[in-house]
Amino acid sequence: MKAQVLRRWFCLLILSLPPLVWFALVITRNDASANALNSELKGYTRISPSRTDQLLNIHCNHCALVSSSGQMLGASAGEEIDKTGCVIRMNNAPTRGYEKDVGSRTSVRVVSHTSVPLLVKHEKFYFQQSADTTYVFWGPERNMRQDGKGQIFNLLLKMAIKYPKVKIYAVTRDKIQNCDSVFQNETGKNRMKTGAFLSTGFFTMILAIEMCESISVYGMIDNNYCSRANHSAVPYHYYEQSRIAECRMYKVHENTQRGGHRFITEKAIYAKWATRNKIEFKHPSWDL
Repeated sequence: MKAQVLRRWFCLLILSLPPLVWFALVITRNDASANALNSELKGYTRISPSRTDQLLNIHCNHCALVSSSGQMLGASAGEEIDKTGCVIRMNNAPTRGYEKDVGSRTSVRVVSHTSVPLLVKHEKFYFQQSADTTYVFWGPERNMRQDGKGQIFNLLLKMAIKYPKVKIYAVTRDKIQNCDSVFQNETGKNRMKTGAFLSTGFFTMILAIEMCESISVYGMIDNNYCSRANHSAVPYHYYEQSRIAECRMYKVHENTQRGGHRFITEKAIYAKWATRNKIEFKHPSWDL
């Protein structure tokens, strides 16, 4: 009698295994799908002729965020940068001729609305030869509106039609407003009331934190750098060596009443973010 009961339970177990395995596979598959959906970054929508609301979907374990600063001159960090999983650059910062210092790879390029004409001027390089680069453009609503009156958006849509393989994304209006809120939360100051514009570096740092597990930032100075007596004088951009010095540019923008970037204030914000995220600063290094 006991043997019959054991055989019956054994048969029930055998019969229940396939449904259990199937259920486990479904749960795993659903979890994988959920993770794939969660990797989409809200606030960045693709610009394409089909006008589909495709979100930016990119994730990297380790990113190199390469500053456009003159600090990169002589850094000899190119090989190290190119070995990083994802390389993030800003605006029209070139690599050709500067490979030894800044590397040659570009995974993501974050671009201000004011720099769009500079990219379009060399459209075959940026949108054809560098079609494997993902572009993220930001700008005010008056330039990025999609009702036919946004001049910069119209220009980017034209590039998307002409070069259908290139991945072009725009920071949404809601995302830009969110960045304003982040700035106010960190500083206690309303960005618009202080007459300031967020810099491309601010949008780039926020995107990097969202898409990267860890970040190595190259060539970015800290908020106290320019006040040190022994700070080095370098050009604002490594590729514009005859232009204004970096610290002078920062001080002018920090103190202007209207239309300036608060570069020094933003660097203080990044220092706080570095204590909460896996962010390290190189060339020069920061004492956090």
